[in-house]
Amino acid sequence: MKNIVITGASRGIGRATALLCAARGWSVAVNYVRDERAAEQTAQAVRAAGGRAVTARADVAVEADVMQMFDTAESGLGPLHGVVINAGIVAPSQALADMTAQRLKRMFDVNTYGAYLCAREAARRLSRDRGGGGGAIVLVSSAATRLGSPHEYVDYAGSKAALDTLTIGLAKELGQQGVRVNAVRPGLIETEIHASGGHPDRAERLGAATPMGRAGRPEEVAEAIVWLLSDAASYATGAILDVAGGR
Repeated sequence: MKNIVITGASRGIGRATALLCAARGWSVAVNYVRDERAAEQTAQAVRAAGGRAVTARADVAVEADVMQMFDTAESGLGPLHGVVINAGIVAPSQALADMTAQRLKRMFDVNTYGAYLCAREAARRLSRDRGGGGGAIVLVSSAATRLGSPHEYVDYAGSKAALDTLTIGLAKELGQQGVRVNAVRPGLIETEIHASGGHPDRAERLGAATPMGRAGRPEEVAEAIVWLLSDAASYATGAILDVAGGR
């Protein structure tokens, strides 16, 4: 039995990961920021699949929200064993020259600053020298960090690239504390995030040009995340795993 916090768990990759955790009998704290109904539906699905679940509203870019989210998870589930840092945003496709300062700030506030806040709190709760029992942290990065997303999401790509560096550095900091830190880099995955960027068909359209000839499914990324959370990945830390169909 493991107790797992998943940020951005009301939809997409986060939801698929929550359901796969539940299928293993694990318990999940389902984080969301706006859609309480979707979060509760995910929590109900987790319970139906065999796990326990609590919901925890938090804007990951707000420190007090992040700390409260972890408190809610521990009070509802017990000591934590894993954290999936998945919450992220995109914005409409644009060249960098056309992006506003407001857009750039929000992108990095959520995707980078928010991820660092969540990773910091996970380190505090899991590290053995701080009273934790060890565990695993998985960051959800993006294949965009390798590709740059020109004329679309160079801000998103840069905000996620910081997570790759965080994975490498934090894995070294926590290696002696019983905490493994890894990342997955999804490629073109069929989730709602593409619609928020203005192109709901983007994954299907561009996925056809990947070496595998299709977009990926959230469940396929979830399999990689849950493996990294599990004891089967006991010697994997500081690893960045591409789940991108060869793209």
